[in-house]
Amino acid sequence: MSRIVVLDYGSGNLRSAERALRRVGADVTVTADAAAAMEADGLVVPGVGAFAACMAGLASVDGPRIIERRLAGGRPVLGICVGMQILFELGVEWGERTEGCAQWPGTVERLKADVLPHMGWNTVRAARGSTLFAGLDADTRFYFVHSFGVRRWEMEESAVLRPPLVTWAHHGEDFVAAVENGALSATQFHPEKSGDAGATVLQNWLRDVVG
Repeated sequence: MSRIVVLDYGSGNLRSAERALRRVGADVTVTADAAAAMEADGLVVPGVGAFAACMAGLASVDGPRIIERRLAGGRPVLGICVGMQILFELGVEWGERTEGCAQWPGTVERLKADVLPHMGWNTVRAARGSTLFAGLDADTRFYFVHSFGVRRWEMEESAVLRPPLVTWAHHGEDFVAAVENGALSATQFHPEKSGDAGATVLQNWLRDVVG
């Protein structure tokens, strides 16, 4: 049974993430303890609300360094919703610019859509060869709640490194719905609120990424 820590930094659906992970067979602890977060088989970084507030909360528990150290050792991390957004370089909300964890280049900004927030069920265009979406049909729907997102993928291609797998969704315009990049995975949607489809994503992550 995989030992998973859901990082408690004052933001996110901690208990719903805990329940969803337990449902698919994980041994889950919700904690802000850095040692536990470092030692776990997998680390989940949830997040709701404003980018700047999430980064402030993350910094208060040494979250950026924990994420960096885990990834340097090839140890799995999963970001969810704003927990995915803070993995990018920059967040721009209401004129405020906030530096993120900079695991990926790119900017989180307000979506160009007639109706915001983007709230409810939506399909995704899963990347070819995706691990997270393995076994799911193209018309599978996931639950989103957000007004901001990554509208452009900015990482340059490399002849040496395997490129990340980027999954897209559409609400007014295309935006990044998920990224799979070795030990680092993230979803803009909430797998813990996405029923059986979300459970499959978490199960795939536990089995094939965390191992």
